Amino acid sequence: MKKEFNPIIWKNKKPESSQSSEGSEQLIRPISPIRPIRPIKTLEDEIEQLVCSIESSYTDIAPDYASWRDLGFALADALGESGRSYFHRLSRFYPGYSEKEADKQFTACLKSKGSGITINTLFHLAKQSGIKPVRNTVSTYHEKRKSNSPFSPNSPHGETGETEEFEETESSQCSESSDPMPTFSQDIYGLLPSFLTQIINKAKNYEDADLLILGSLTVISACLPNISGYYAEREVFPNLFTFISAQASAGKGRLTLCRHLVKPIHDNLKKHYAIEMEEYRHLQNEYSQDKKNREPPQEPPIKTLLIPANSSATSVYQVLNDNGGVGLIFETEGDTLANTFKSDYGNFSDGFRKAFHHEMISYTRRKDREFVELTKPRLSALLSGTPKQILALIPDAENGLFSRFIFYNMNLRLEWRDVFSESPVSLDDYFIDLGQRYFQFYQTLQQAQPIRFSLSTTQQEQFNDFFGKVQQEYSAMFGMDIVASVRRLGLITFRLAMILTSLRLMDGQPVADVIVCNDTDFRTSLIMAEVLIRHAANVFSKLPAANGTTSSVGNTIARQKFYDQLPSEFNRQTYLTIATSLGIPIKTAEKQIARLCEKGLLKHLAQGKYGKP
Repeated sequence: MKKEFNPIIWKNKKPESSQSSEGSEQLIRPISPIRPIRPIKTLEDEIEQLVCSIESSYTDIAPDYASWRDLGFALADALGESGRSYFHRLSRFYPGYSEKEADKQFTACLKSKGSGITINTLFHLAKQSGIKPVRNTVSTYHEKRKSNSPFSPNSPHGETGETEEFEETESSQCSESSDPMPTFSQDIYGLLPSFLTQIINKAKNYEDADLLILGSLTVISACLPNISGYYAEREVFPNLFTFISAQASAGKGRLTLCRHLVKPIHDNLKKHYAIEMEEYRHLQNEYSQDKKNREPPQEPPIKTLLIPANSSATSVYQVLNDNGGVGLIFETEGDTLANTFKSDYGNFSDGFRKAFHHEMISYTRRKDREFVELTKPRLSALLSGTPKQILALIPDAENGLFSRFIFYNMNLRLEWRDVFSESPVSLDDYFIDLGQRYFQFYQTLQQAQPIRFSLSTTQQEQFNDFFGKVQQEYSAMFGMDIVASVRRLGLITFRLAMILTSLRLMDGQPVADVIVCNDTDFRTSLIMAEVLIRHAANVFSKLPAANGTTSSVGNTIARQKFYDQLPSEFNRQTYLTIATSLGIPIKTAEKQIARLCEKGLLKHLAQGKYGKP
């Protein structure tokens, strides 16, 4: 009977004379034979199949301590004590593997109950290592969490009457494309601060969860007083610009729920303004009756959070100035702002671009002949609209507004939802309650001393490495015009991490003068960035060039898909098979492989063999 040769066992096997004595620690146990693939029926079946794939490739998916620890958390959270054997099987590929240390680590993971890390982390680590699991569209890794997951049709938190599964099955594909845009919520569920978790408990699917997360983070970005950080040696605040793009009736209307989160703040400002105006009118009446012995009263500044998108440029700047530089533009029809920019009175596009970087905005008030300088404006914007409305707002690929926005493209799904599902609390009331809770947190921050947010040294290194690779890849695919988007996405990601970690203060953590980014929030922000750059690239590829001609990058989406589907190592036949599946001609694929090698995105390993660095 032939015995399979396992190079890992052979490499680490000791001579018989040097074997450990009974009771001493054995550094390497023989790896169990690769198990046959069995049908996926349960979560453990799915994990088993993934672990078999990892074992067959002899890959260490957790080469550093943080990844190894999180791997233990993920398996402990999903399988409990049953996850111990999988932890050993995956840990053995580390050169310094110790059975005793692995046992100790997993026991600690079981006791700590995972710190919010879920089995998603295992799949994410595998994906980072180039191992793509075969996902089951009926029973996924959320199976054991079905009763608690907000994306489950049976969830007590979600909408009743749902019947769809939320993996990308054939019935849920976008009607316009067989390859819908990626989502991120499936990879970060269980990693979010509790306040955001409550928000996505009302999500219908992954895409809807993405929408609620982005909408919530954007409106909250305008309402985090006294929190800032340093990025590229400049002080920056959490403010975000977001545009949710979708065809009519695709579901972007649910974005209005996010307004409830900050409406108490807006109403409170209006209330104080009304009181001050009443006092002003009273003093004005007294002054009109006795001008000789009185000083004219000063009209109080306008107090508001939400700024209408169809305001004049001077009005927008004045409201920002009256509110200490803070404001939020929330508009469900993106062309409202686009039409304002096109008008003579409302063209504050340059101020909009400056506000993203908190650059000074100056303007003149005609009424008082006053020259005003608005230092460090902190404007946030949440817009939604159709793809055509993006073109109305951002006419070409070189327009500076494009690189300042988070773009998210929703897919139009041909499905009818139960519109009569009953719930004891309406969605509006649910979000109004969350808004009241956030208002209390907002008041706490108002009274706090300035808080400085920062990344740890390790996080800074990982951040620079991540965006260095993203910049190299996307500039090679799309040309230099997209570099501005990649670089500003770095700032956006820093702001996302700032907001996520700040929201953890709502869970009872002490408010300190300095807060270092939570490791989980750092990982979450990078996961989101990885998806958001894909959405931005999709919009970029559809924008015309500055001279009005069709953009030359329109075919780069196919090239990007081609590159993404290439495994870590492959031969000519493999890349030709992938190219054929994407409809790319053989000669074009050959040229693309040569171009990717030239750009450093691929390495020529041997004759007809290639690999990703």
